[in-house]
Amino acid sequence: MTNFVSKMAALLAVSGLAAALASSPLRADQRLSKDTGPTSAACDAHAKGSVAWTACVGAASAKMSDEERFYAGYWLAKNGQYEQALGYLTLAQTKDERVLTYIGFATRKLGRVDEALPLYSRALAINPNYVVARAYLGEAFLTKGEPGRARAELDEIAQRCGASCPAYVDLKSHIADYEAAASKG
Repeated sequence: MTNFVSKMAALLAVSGLAAALASSPLRADQRLSKDTGPTSAACDAHAKGSVAWTACVGAASAKMSDEERFYAGYWLAKNGQYEQALGYLTLAQTKDERVLTYIGFATRKLGRVDEALPLYSRALAINPNYVVARAYLGEAFLTKGEPGRARAELDEIAQRCGASCPAYVDLKSHIADYEAAASKG
């Protein structure tokens, strides 16, 4: 894979496809550990989505594994590059709860909330304990002006991982911000 990455980097440099660098995935020797990011210290030294990070992780390929596609899509989505993220995430042949959740996340962030809702539901049908999907579903409900449904997801998260887990804390903060904004009218 390193040879492949070198060849793709050279091709990109020669052809001047700088835009392609903005949507590059990881090297084969890197792996994602359940939503915490890459374990490669070399690439983690760079800001996710930066030119240096992109150069570190290499160029896109049809030969990428689903894990690599998820990794690339995850970090692109987390860095606001939602269209590029969808380009990777939708290529994944295995649509597990993580992939579906981040397709939903990127879709919602692009303003297509109604399209995101069934993606979160599908993720939760696969794994009802995947609290990340529940938190993003709660955020989607807030976007739709349905804070009661967001609070229901918050309660579900509390039952599954407690009131101190990151998904709970994050959604609780979003609900508080929503309610504060609503009270200001």
